[in-house]
Amino acid sequence: MKVTSSSNARTRRRLLDRQQASDPDVTRRVARIVGGVRRRGDAALGDYVRRLDGWTGPLEVPPDEIRRAAADVPPAVRRAIKAAARRIRRIAKRQVPQGWKVSTAPGVVVEQRVTPLGRVGCYVPGGRYPLPSSLLMTAIPARVAGVAEVVAASPSLDPTVCEAALEAGVSRLFRMGGAHAVAALAYGTATVPRVEKIVGPGNVWVAAAKALVAADCPIDFLAGPTEIVVVASEGNAAWLAADLVAQAEHDPDARAVLLTPSVSLARAVAREVDRQLAEHPAARPSIESHGLAVVTASLDEAVELANEIAPEHAVCDLETVARRLTRAGTVFVGPYGAQAAGDYATGSNHVLPTGGAARFRGGLGAADFVRVGSVQRLTAPGLRRLAPTVISLANAEGLTAHAASVAARLR
Repeated sequence: MKVTSSSNARTRRRLLDRQQASDPDVTRRVARIVGGVRRRGDAALGDYVRRLDGWTGPLEVPPDEIRRAAADVPPAVRRAIKAAARRIRRIAKRQVPQGWKVSTAPGVVVEQRVTPLGRVGCYVPGGRYPLPSSLLMTAIPARVAGVAEVVAASPSLDPTVCEAALEAGVSRLFRMGGAHAVAALAYGTATVPRVEKIVGPGNVWVAAAKALVAADCPIDFLAGPTEIVVVASEGNAAWLAADLVAQAEHDPDARAVLLTPSVSLARAVAREVDRQLAEHPAARPSIESHGLAVVTASLDEAVELANEIAPEHAVCDLETVARRLTRAGTVFVGPYGAQAAGDYATGSNHVLPTGGAARFRGGLGAADFVRVGSVQRLTAPGLRRLAPTVISLANAEGLTAHAASVAARLR
């Protein structure tokens, strides 16, 4: 792992340039796939599933097949899935927005009404490893929010994914992946129902498809390569390195960064990272391309730089630092705040914003699966009290018909 200084202009550019260059060839091919599924429905979807997913069976997985597959899950893994699900539900219940009513003037009542979406689609990647945790993190908050139908799609149905589908209360499960699965969920086919929102992580093909359908079907956010930023002035070098290596094993493009004012800590962590790569070779491509131990002029500068990066995961050693890390998808505090715990077991959602999107939003939650709207009730005396404000402002804006619509009711 390379050790460098924050004063190095090239280093700062690497840290702050979050633009993910889109591959024009991927964009063109995804547009062709999405357009084909949108126009030809099941005919195109079946063709892509056979060619790209290598699957020739039915698209929908019958409930009895899901149960049979789940029966092969080892008891310890089943217990872990159930434990994770309990904690995710506990957090999700706190995230659902609450309805309320307030009187803003005598005779004027404004209500906030919260209603769940009717049907959502959860995409579960099936690439290097099965990801039952991603299904739990997407489907459970939807169910807690009151979504009536949760549709899941995955190109490879590992028994652990089937167990997670049962535990999370998935309504229907489809064996399909990639851009064609996203298109099917967004536009619907004779077999796959159209959903009102698509959530869940995926590769560049999935991300490109989500970006393409977003104008017609809302999505959670565009997820890029995963990332972790550790901010520390002291600590156990082996533990800090372990967090960096753990995140790096996700993806060759994952970003793993240490920000510290301590030269000795930077060097110790870099040595530990290099040592641990021998045990976890899957993390090597990411560390070699995107791993950095950056020495800052002070802890204050490390915090400021972390907030500029706005990482998906931030890890810090001090509570005082955690309070200042305000732009991160999630923050882990203290020596035992292992980032992997949040991936699986704390209950906090691991579907998080990447690429600097933590500047303006946090992770997926139950609030992403509801509509928050308003209902307004006015009596005759109530409208009469508001009339001077409405008529004056409407006329000031030149919207005389607006003013007249209120004045007519006062005559």
